[in-house]
Amino acid sequence: MPQSKSSSHQTVGQSFLTRSSLPSTSPLASYLFRLMHVKKTNLCLSADVSSSAMLLKLAYDVGDSICMLKTHADIIDDFGDRTIKGLVEISRRRKFLIFEDRKFGDIGSTVQKQYTSGPLRIAEWASVVNAHLFPGPSIIRALASAATDTILAQNRFVRTEISAAQDETSRPDISEELEEKARRGSGSIISTTTIDMRVESPRLDEKPGADSDAPEVGDVPLDRGLLLLAEMSSEGNLLTATYTDHCISVAQQHRDFIMGFIAQRSLNSEPEDNFITCTPGVSLPPVGGDGGETESIKGDGLGQQYTSPRKLVLDQGCDVIIVGRGILEAADPLKEAERYRSEAWKAYKERLKRSER
Repeated sequence: MPQSKSSSHQTVGQSFLTRSSLPSTSPLASYLFRLMHVKKTNLCLSADVSSSAMLLKLAYDVGDSICMLKTHADIIDDFGDRTIKGLVEISRRRKFLIFEDRKFGDIGSTVQKQYTSGPLRIAEWASVVNAHLFPGPSIIRALASAATDTILAQNRFVRTEISAAQDETSRPDISEELEEKARRGSGSIISTTTIDMRVESPRLDEKPGADSDAPEVGDVPLDRGLLLLAEMSSEGNLLTATYTDHCISVAQQHRDFIMGFIAQRSLNSEPEDNFITCTPGVSLPPVGGDGGETESIKGDGLGQQYTSPRKLVLDQGCDVIIVGRGILEAADPLKEAERYRSEAWKAYKERLKRSER
């Protein structure tokens, strides 16, 4: 079994842009690395809200500050087609990935149905999902197969929609902006065009911390990716070191689909490993604190334990911080999201400088 070398692995000292082009990187992970480099954000917002209106407003307001938006579709009371279309459209314009925190954990045939069918149809709109490995490696093969089928179906659907857009002379169900794109023969006319809200594309060169000289990140791809739940941040969890090592071993056999881990430290161990580490249980002290190294950050009384962005990114080699209540419960969520983004990005840049010494 592999033993993670954590912060000693070479990827910890490599930039996200460099890691995007490493040969063992999955297609979606490569896109996410480039996205983080261009937007200068390694923040994932956990959008644990209960209505579509709240979800879409949050995605719209905070979209420029995040690289991923983590959803729990099954807690949204009115989740449906309009929710999906609105969220996909905002993610396309704000440039972030949608991560549905489904935590699959069943036999292969069941997870395929959970992934592709039912009222949620997760595979159609979520670029990233996660899963437990306790059912065995067959869960990986089942999800990967379902993801491939979904991508093929969406490719056929997009081609059909583009062809239809070129033939139609009137489209009363889409916005004037998208109507103009249809008249110009734009290839972006897809199933997400029937939403009511107008979302302006972000100007990355105007965003705080954006890199105007960075390469264009491009549109969100149709690729799908999986994060394995290898470690948890909750007190008393049963994900042992042996279990974590088994997750690493299985991931190394499925690099084309498994893009990384939910973990509390970098789990890259072999020279060719380039998995992304996404980490929940992140908190900052109130404004005016020291950034979290010496401030006491308490849990939530329900088992969740919190760590500062600096410790996770700089010292433990994590790549993406996942923050929910710290932003959602703030008086100004956008301002607080920028504070988390700034702290996590500063820790990442310091990590790169540390590796140069």
